[in-house]
Amino acid sequence: MLLSLRADHKKHILFLVEQSANVVQDFCKLALDYLQDGPNIKLYNIAAQKLEAEPEIIRNAVEGLVNLLLESCKCKLSISDFRDSVIALGFSGENETLLTKLYATNQSEIAKVLPNIGVKLTAYKSMDWRFETQIASRSLLNQATPLITLDFHLQNNDSDKVDHVYLQTDPNNLLHITKELEQALQDGRSQHLRKMEKNMK
Repeated sequence: MLLSLRADHKKHILFLVEQSANVVQDFCKLALDYLQDGPNIKLYNIAAQKLEAEPEIIRNAVEGLVNLLLESCKCKLSISDFRDSVIALGFSGENETLLTKLYATNQSEIAKVLPNIGVKLTAYKSMDWRFETQIASRSLLNQATPLITLDFHLQNNDSDKVDHVYLQTDPNNLLHITKELEQALQDGRSQHLRKMEKNMK
């Protein structure tokens, strides 16, 4: 399986295709530093002076390399698939060997970084609910207006803090939501979706 990168990330990493093996090796170190401590603007400025390039180009190249490593880990690429992906990008010879070695030796470290990158989504923890009904008012003596109040307890993965989200709905709307969710679950188990998931792995 070959890795597919976005056009902008591909453009950033292609800066390294034209560089010597020594330069690519330095960028491998910068990428590892980026994964551990974030971007280092001072080092990018030094590299920009040496290579007579804009600091932004250097930073983009480092981020492009970091993205290549992260996406490869996310897709669980084997070493041979990573090598083929690097060759498809235009790397060859010593540069291809350096990048493949970088991925092979740091795969487990990169995988540890993945959960901390991207959007932090809250997770469902529990829910409380209450059924209420209004049986009369001054204008309508005989009526029944049932309402269901839901209290969702949501927790962020990297925090112990629990957020409460309150929703109020009537039984008909709740039945409609339930049917839609059940339909989504059935669609998720369909043969077509399973084939798509298999092809994406």
